[in-house]
Formats: sequence, C-alpha cells, structure tokens
Amino acid sequence: MTKNASLHARRGAAIPRGIANAFPVYPQRAEGSEIWDVEGHRFIDFAGGIAVLNTGHRHPKVMAAVARQLEAYTHTAFQVLPYEPYIEVCERLNALAPFSGDAKSVLFSTGAEAVENAIKIARAATGRPGVIAFAGGFHGRTTLTMALTGKVVPYKKKFGVSPPGIYHLPFPAEDQGVTVADTIKAMDFLFRADIDPTDVAAIIIEPVQGEGGFLPAPTELLVALRATCDKHGILLIADEIQTGFARTGKMFGIENSGVEPDLVTVAKSLAGGFPLSGVIGRAAIMDTVEPGGLGGTYAGSPVACAAALAVLDVILEENLLERAKILGGKIKAALDGFATRNNVVPIAAVRGPGAMVAFDVVRERGGFRPDPDATKRVIQAALAEGVILLSCGVGGNTIRILNPLTISDALLDEGLAMLGKALASANV
Repeated sequence: MTKNASLHARRGAAIPRGIANAFPVYPQRAEGSEIWDVEGHRFIDFAGGIAVLNTGHRHPKVMAAVARQLEAYTHTAFQVLPYEPYIEVCERLNALAPFSGDAKSVLFSTGAEAVENAIKIARAATGRPGVIAFAGGFHGRTTLTMALTGKVVPYKKKFGVSPPGIYHLPFPAEDQGVTVADTIKAMDFLFRADIDPTDVAAIIIEPVQGEGGFLPAPTELLVALRATCDKHGILLIADEIQTGFARTGKMFGIENSGVEPDLVTVAKSLAGGFPLSGVIGRAAIMDTVEPGGLGGTYAGSPVACAAALAVLDVILEENLLERAKILGGKIKAALDGFATRNNVVPIAAVRGPGAMVAFDVVRERGGFRPDPDATKRVIQAALAEGVILLSCGVGGNTIRILNPLTISDALLDEGLAMLGKALASANV
C-alpha cells in the first residue's frame, strides 16, 4: 500500500465521511506555488487552499513574521490582555476599507465567524431581524451561515430547517437565464409577499460568487442594491472572504464596481494560511454593539495577526494588484485558446476579474448545458498531469483557477500546459 493510500485508509477509519476530500493526496511540504506529497510527487497548486494562498505557500516574509511572534507570545485572548498586532491589523484594514468615512474592524478566526458577526452587527445597528442573500452564494457551514448559503446539497441536506428571517434572491447568470431585471423583480416581490423592507437588517452578497461558479455580480445589480439599502435603511454587506486581498486586481472585489458597502467580511488570504478573519465596517455601525457582544477565545490570534501584517506588506511590495491583472490576462488567453481546439472537452464562458478566473465544461461547443462528468474527468486528469484544480458552480461544471499571485511566469505556463493536456485526455 502506498503512503497516500495508507494515510487515506487511516483517515477513513478516524474521520467521519461528512468531511470530504478533493483528492487522496497528502502533502509533505510546500513552497511558493508547488506542493510535494508524501510519495515525492510534485504538484503545481492552482487551488491555493481554496483561495487562501494569494501570497503562496510559506512566503519568506510571512514565515519570518510568524517566527518572531512565536518567540514573543502565542495567546493571551484579546479580551483579557489586548496586544499590538491585533490593533495594527485593524488599523491597516481600516485604511483599506472600500468605503468613505471612518472605519473600525474586529477580528475572528474563520470566514463563517466573520459572516455571523457581520449579521450580528447589522441587526444591532438596525434593530431588525431580516437578512437577504442570494441563490448560489456561499457564506459558511455554521447554522446561520448555512442558512445564508444558497445551495442545499451538500451544505443543508439533513441539517433541518434554517433559522427564520433569511431570504434568497436569484443571482444573475446568463446560463441559467437570470438577468439583473429578474433579480430586482424578485426583490420587489419579496418585499410585497414575505418581508417589509423596514424589517430587513442587511443584504449580503459576494462581489464574485465563489462556490456558486465564479459569477461576478453585475455592477448594475450592486448599484441597485445600494440604492435599495439607502432607501430603506438596510445595510449592504460585501462578503469578500474569497474575493479579497488582490485576487480580483483590487484589494477588495467590490472596488471593481465603485459601489460602497457598509460592512465587509474578510478571511482566507488575509493571513497567508494562518486562521484569521474579520469584519470591516463604518465606525458608527460597528460601535452599536455593546461591550462584550463581540469576540472569541482565539479571535485575532497574535500569530495570525503577525502573518497578516506581513501579507499586507507583500501585496504592496510585490505589486500583487497589478500582478493579478497580468496573471488573469495570461490565464484567460490560454483558456480562450483551449476553447478553439477540437481535441479537448468543450469549454465555455471564460470569466472573472483579475486572477479570479473560471470556465465551464459543457456538453457541446457553443452551448451552456453543463457536463459535470467531464468536469470530474478533467480534474482527475489534471491531478495526474501534476496540477491541482477545484470545481464549483451550481451545475458542478465550473473549474476555477486560484494559483498564488506570487507564481512565476514559468510555473504558470507549466500549469496551464498541464491543464491543456488534461482537457485533451478527458475528451473521451
């Protein structure tokens, strides 16, 4: 039995099947944009731990900052003994906030924690219970964030009825025949049939849907949501957990639209692989919560804060905002080239701002019908070639590319060549 197989057998015996694994591959070490497994196989990482590694695996500056913090202290609980790294991260986030006026931030550990606390803050600030989210959106796996998530299987199946006060609107998607006008019409219907807008605390939206298929929210929709929020005193929450920290060519994805949110949730690539999340919000809104209403034992770990400060430096020093645009252009050009070939599985709808790029695997060239079986073949063929990819989308046929923004041109080209081979070998 191979080392991977042996570990996977142990995993099956010790860990419930409710936690799925994309691949039975167990890393031994990683560096930059590359991973080596326990059997010595080398992979180019186009998954980034699900968009966590915009600055790559073990960036030297991040690792040095973590090492210094480990020599000082690892935990005090910020609510017991506060520490400077937490304050400094919040100061940096406040300065980056994608809205005008004063900002304040609070830190947590996971994306779901950030979303839950954004909803708590919105409800405290407005005195209202209702929250509107979108079909296809992903906001977490806790009871509240699972309710916000707009996909039943696998996130809600067998877990019972969702908490009250959560409503979903259709998300604009060409392949599903949903337009912005359809979404606005559905919102008007919601306000007539189910909840008065004066009972809605917040509308939460991903500037680019992640799990939903890397679907950018049209600027027209975001403008309309902002106008609706302003009219009815509703808060607009931008869930930037996957789109944040340079992935889209802006620090935050919503900046591509020019629309200003009231609250922003962040996590994933904030701390280069260390667990850290947060909520950035307008100062007056953030201060509506009573002392003790926010926090968590591990929230804002000093080690993760040290990593985050280094990540923010790297984004600036290595000009990753511009690098994301360059990488995205190269990736989309390669995918457009693959789409013209007759010897590969049919692909369509190459899309995404910056380096948040995806494409769909379809049943026929020029069509929209999803082919999830072919998508699985492509993913497995890519792994055999040596590149790690992830699928997503409501039809299970979207392949997303989330390589580190620090990847070299040579490694990117090598990974894209492997993807091209995988598309060809999956064309059976």
